[in-house]
Amino acid sequence: MRNATVIGGGIIGLAVARELTERGLHVTVLEKEGRWAAHQTGHNSNVVHAGLYYRPGSLKARLSVAGNRSMVAFAREHGVPVDVCGKLVVATSEDELPRLASLAERARANGVPTTVVTPEQAREYEPEVACVGALRVHTTAVIDFSAVCRALVSLLSTAGADLRLGAPALAIRTTGSRIEVATPHAVVVSDVLVNCAGLHSDRVARLAGLTPSARIVPFRGEYYALLPHRRDLVRGLIYPVPDPSLPFLGVHLTRMLDGSVHAGPNAVPALRREGYRRRDVSFGDLAEELTFPGTWRFAARYAFPVGWDEVRRSLSKRRFAADLARLVPAVTPRDIVRHGAGVRAQALLPDGRLADDFLVEEAPGQVHVLNAPSPAATSAFEIASHVADRVTADG
Repeated sequence: MRNATVIGGGIIGLAVARELTERGLHVTVLEKEGRWAAHQTGHNSNVVHAGLYYRPGSLKARLSVAGNRSMVAFAREHGVPVDVCGKLVVATSEDELPRLASLAERARANGVPTTVVTPEQAREYEPEVACVGALRVHTTAVIDFSAVCRALVSLLSTAGADLRLGAPALAIRTTGSRIEVATPHAVVVSDVLVNCAGLHSDRVARLAGLTPSARIVPFRGEYYALLPHRRDLVRGLIYPVPDPSLPFLGVHLTRMLDGSVHAGPNAVPALRREGYRRRDVSFGDLAEELTFPGTWRFAARYAFPVGWDEVRRSLSKRRFAADLARLVPAVTPRDIVRHGAGVRAQALLPDGRLADDFLVEEAPGQVHVLNAPSPAATSAFEIASHVADRVTADG
């Protein structure tokens, strides 16, 4: 039996481990933290995306549309809470209507079930919404991705996988056809290495001897929540029409499984790869970012006015609420409270462009998932199949 080592215990690593186990490999999963899903998986918006935003034919488009189906099916089979509630993407001004039409066309190209609706029809879904037109996306869902991970851990344990918490990869070397991964407690030897380390995926790739084509640059996404007595302003999910010239979707409103309503996230540079708070700073992480040419080229492209606007919104509750009020005018600064943050591992290319698609790179006996931002959690089982195809092709 072939052995595989998977580095990273988020939803991608655990899904890959399950897929490899089902294909007959014995799998060891190494997670540096003391719990599963400790970082991106456990700090995201818990939305199962439909796949309408992504370039037709791209990995993101293909894997997210399929992933929407497989993630919902897995949740229903294994008792994980999920609600296929749909969402509204709303144009709040006439100049956004052409972008909304383009988005509807992209949804058709990707095979995403959607309906263009009038403002009156939009208010049947969301009575408090303000728009001049909207797109109803029928297959968007909300879920508990951490619960998905708990179900995967249970399945892997039953299947005999070796699951190790508190086991960071300290060094990696290839000896003949075998790959050795040193952890604080043991050296794990296997035939195949799969890197699903998320925020540290480029570092793990370098440990393994690769020169990855992208550098991970962390962006913190900050959330607010509607106060309990104002949750009735939002029934489901309300998103703005994205600006295709910008790298992120913009703040939106999401009703969660427990009835709470989250608002956000924004996108500001994090000063540490696991920098969930503004005061979290790593001078080592900053040095890596500031000595990478792509960082400065990205800053030249987006720092003003886009980046500056994001920073001001981060610092001003009033500005954050004003952006939400473009979607739901009744929202005021008094209606929202801060509600934590997540950090997105964004792969930045040397020319300053953000890697637009999922990025998977290979070496003999190795597969490295180097860029897996949203909709990666949605697409976890499809990414796992894609990675496993590469692993088994080597075998």
